[in-house]
Amino acid sequence: QVQLVESGGGLVQAGGSLTLSCAVSGPILNLHAMGWYRQAPGKQREFVALIFRSGGTSYADSVKDRFTISRDNGQNTVYLQMNSLKAEDTAVYYCNLETTGTYWGQGTQVTVSS
Repeated sequence: QVQLVESGGGLVQAGGSLTLSCAVSGPILNLHAMGWYRQAPGKQREFVALIFRSGGTSYADSVKDRFTISRDNGQNTVYLQMNSLKAEDTAVYYCNLETTGTYWGQGTQVTVSS
């Protein structure tokens, strides 16, 4: 089965940086895109960033110019580089894979203190 495992979350001061990783395993027959979503306490899960098979990217307005999504050469790992973190970035961050179906990781906690 396809599995996604996030890592790299933690506690950071406002203005600091973190890099999240998502490792993908299992048969991926028709990859369309990989991305990141987040869910803060009391809020719905929201889109953060997306990278298409072509390499094109898309970002939420709230993270533009601060976050960068990327992938490794084999497209088995996706990263989210987060800079200039704000308290409002605090959330559980989830990795997403879009192929013939849709898959989610279990999430990794990011906490930004101010």
